Amino acid sequence: MKIAISSTGEKLTDKVSEVFARCPYFIIAEVEEGKVKEFEAIKNESENQMSGAGISAAQLMAEKNVTAIITKNIGPRAFDVLRQFNIKVYSGRGKVKDVLEDFTTRKLEEVKEDKCLKI
Repeated sequence: MKIAISSTGEKLTDKVSEVFARCPYFIIAEVEEGKVKEFEAIKNESENQMSGAGISAAQLMAEKNVTAIITKNIGPRAFDVLRQFNIKVYSGRGKVKDVLEDFTTRKLEEVKEDKCLKI
């Protein structure tokens, strides 16, 4: 299973970004049997787009075959695109490595449409 986390940096010790679409990086982790097997950091090219950043970032997650997103806040457009690709969204804060552990132990709350950040 591939999990993407909106991140402030390229390392597992960096923090979860405040936002999904305009985060500086995405950490994409391959999780098997509750453990992170490997991860990669990718620069978010949508970060400085004038408009449509949420849609572009969500499409990138689909292209990377991500099955779940962990972020602090997400806009309704990005949320809708992720839902179309059957990618679940979870709310997390703190260090990337800690939210990954919380995800694998089922401690994170899934974001529902009515809790989506309206931006």
